[in-house]
Amino acid sequence: MSEPTGAARRRGPFKVGDQVQLTDPKGRHYTFTLEAGKNFHTHKGSFPHDELIGAPEGSVVRTTGNVAYLALRPLLPDYVLSMPRGAAVVYPKDAGQILAFADIFPGARVVEAGVGSGSLSSFLLRAIGDQGMLHSYERREDFADIARQNVERYFGGPHPAWQLTVGDLQDNLSDADVDRVILDMLAPWECLEAVSKALVPGGILCCYVATTTQLARTVESIREIGCFNEPTSWETMIRNWHIEGLAVRPDHRMIGHTGFLLTARRLADGVEPPMRRRRPAKGAYGEDYAGPNADGGAGR
Repeated sequence: MSEPTGAARRRGPFKVGDQVQLTDPKGRHYTFTLEAGKNFHTHKGSFPHDELIGAPEGSVVRTTGNVAYLALRPLLPDYVLSMPRGAAVVYPKDAGQILAFADIFPGARVVEAGVGSGSLSSFLLRAIGDQGMLHSYERREDFADIARQNVERYFGGPHPAWQLTVGDLQDNLSDADVDRVILDMLAPWECLEAVSKALVPGGILCCYVATTTQLARTVESIREIGCFNEPTSWETMIRNWHIEGLAVRPDHRMIGHTGFLLTARRLADGVEPPMRRRRPAKGAYGEDYAGPNADGGAGR
């Protein structure tokens, strides 16, 4: 039985073509690709790549300036934050939430719109495996080219489960019986009719948006289309902690707002969602509101 795509690059001694992440005594990272006969140079000296080729992961190398560097393969979260960018990347904290709450499983058939630099595509491909299907749509050809290079660099070549199409999803979507749809785009509400036809009953729609106005319009549009259950929305933030003896405190810096996530599940054809009983705040559908349910949210 052959190994899953990219698995051989994640274990064993360092080999030519492997990516290496060096960590210096101050915790700074340096990533490069191993090539026979080459040298790695820093302002603290250099060392030959050959010193790492064949060495076990977790080795320590010293430069000509006698500075020690820890050598490890970069994790996928490390890789996506350091890879070349065309568009902003989906941060690992959000990619992890998408994998969990969109329930991405091995063999899943997934459609993604808004590839950006290929960050989320890499996470999705690793989750669905070689037997799954990821069809990614990207409007800009230059972004698609960067994403393709980044994904193939991480996996060591083309991934058998990935198809990348340049164009608008709503104009080009031909996939059917899709398990999951991930929309990372400016106006996901424009694609709801198309993706609702592609999703299987019980399938999950997951949207990633940056602003509260996008979030509100997306949620209201999902409610209005009538073939999804009540959407759930949230954001996540990460705060690291400093631990040094008795000095245990939160770091001064944190990864705060990057975007909002929302999920909703496709209902069976012909089924109307049960009326959600809620009590909106007074004025929630006031005179200034012009979106869906502008009649005042009657029946809510």
